[in-house]
Amino acid sequence: SQTSADAWVALGDACATAYRTREALVAYERALQLEERADAALAAGHLYRRIGDPATAGARFARAYAAGAGAGALRENARALLAAGDRAAAQQAIRLWEGETGGRWAD
Repeated sequence: SQTSADAWVALGDACATAYRTREALVAYERALQLEERADAALAAGHLYRRIGDPATAGARFARAYAAGAGAGALRENARALLAAGDRAAAQQAIRLWEGETGGRWAD
């Protein structure tokens, strides 16, 4: 339910603020099991990148974009994919980002 997903996201935010990364990830993943949420996917992506898992970070950023997070999520997705060594997928994300923003990739 919406209320339950909101509660999991709130718990994830509280844990992340307290530098309890693993607990925050569990909470965000529970929220994502209940519903597709851009906020939870984006937050999880940042935490996965922080703990050195760029492939999972990239997947969460892609999920955030699909849930409506916008071009910023695409940019994070491309950066994570590059860090994970997946250049082909990163190039696809970069092309999407450029198409959506009208900008040129400069990273």
